[in-house]
Parts: sequence; structure tokens; C-alpha cells
Amino acid sequence: MTRCPHTATIDQVTPSAKGCEECLELGSAWVHLRLCRRCGHVGCCDDSPHRHATAHFHATGHPIIEGYDPPEGWGWCYVDEIEVDLPDQTPQRGPIPRYL
Repeated sequence: MTRCPHTATIDQVTPSAKGCEECLELGSAWVHLRLCRRCGHVGCCDDSPHRHATAHFHATGHPIIEGYDPPEGWGWCYVDEIEVDLPDQTPQRGPIPRYL
């Protein structure tokens, strides 16, 4: 995996929800979850109807996400569009509801 300058923004975070934060509020389904490694926002992937993880990046500029459903151990930088190494994996906050 490639290193990028945005890995300096990776923090240890507490997930904001047990599923996609916005989809849970909407009662909407998701495919996979992504975790913002800057603030802990849990959003749905780009294969999901609402693409909340990418929307969170555009709204905040937080560049690095972690594959979170289940914890997958990989990271992605939206700015450089590359997979990045993560220093650790974020534990889940409990059972994640399954959708789709």
C-alpha cells in the first residue's frame, strides 16, 4: 500500500453510530460501512444508495476512511484516491445491523 501525506490526519476515533449514521436516521439501507479516521463518522459506501461516507468527505475535507463493516484493516484516501496503510483497526461498537 502507498503512503500519502494525509495519513498524518489519522486519529484513533470512536465510531459515531452502530451503522451509517444518516441511513439509520432515514431508515435507509446500506451495502458496506466506512469510518472517518479523523472524527469517527460512520457512513455508507459508494455502492450504497446515499453514499454518505463520500458526502462526509465533501462536507468536511476529512480525507481518510477505514473499511468498517466488518473491520477490514484497509484505509482509503479520498484526496489521493489510493489505498493507505492504517496504524490500527477501530473496534466496532457492538453488533452492526445488516442491510442489503
